[in-house]
Amino acid sequence: MNQSPTGSFDFHALVRATTHNDTGDVFRPALASSQWDVFGTYLQPLAARAGQVLIEQNATDRTVYLIEDGTLTVHFEDTTGKIRLAKVEAGSAVGEGAFFSRQPRNATVQAATTCRLWTLTPMRFAELSNRQPGIALEVAMALGALVSRRLANRPRRVAVT
Repeated sequence: MNQSPTGSFDFHALVRATTHNDTGDVFRPALASSQWDVFGTYLQPLAARAGQVLIEQNATDRTVYLIEDGTLTVHFEDTTGKIRLAKVEAGSAVGEGAFFSRQPRNATVQAATTCRLWTLTPMRFAELSNRQPGIALEVAMALGALVSRRLANRPRRVAVT
């Protein structure tokens, strides 16, 4: 187990966070416990301190961040210079927009609180797809569902990063 400023990382805490998130902004793949365990081996833990920027608007990286604990905020600067905000909490994810589109990031994401996160890079997802295609498909469908729900909810659209 990795130690972090936010305590010990426990992948099963991420699974519990997805189960306990009862909002429409949840990342909840339909995976059996054993499949979650396999999926967890493809993720890397990340501790984020309050104020730390994880994603910068217009950046080209495609990492997805799954939130075990804490709150992230999403900031989007539009053409008039106004900033719109969204909060994303434990049991959800950010970064799914660029992950799928391969386009630059639509917004900046930073930790509003100390956070425990799990990262999924495109390279690790490709490995998962090759070795465990059923799990990869379910993860992709759950991320796609998250994108769809956010796009259908105008105030949450900014959260598609």
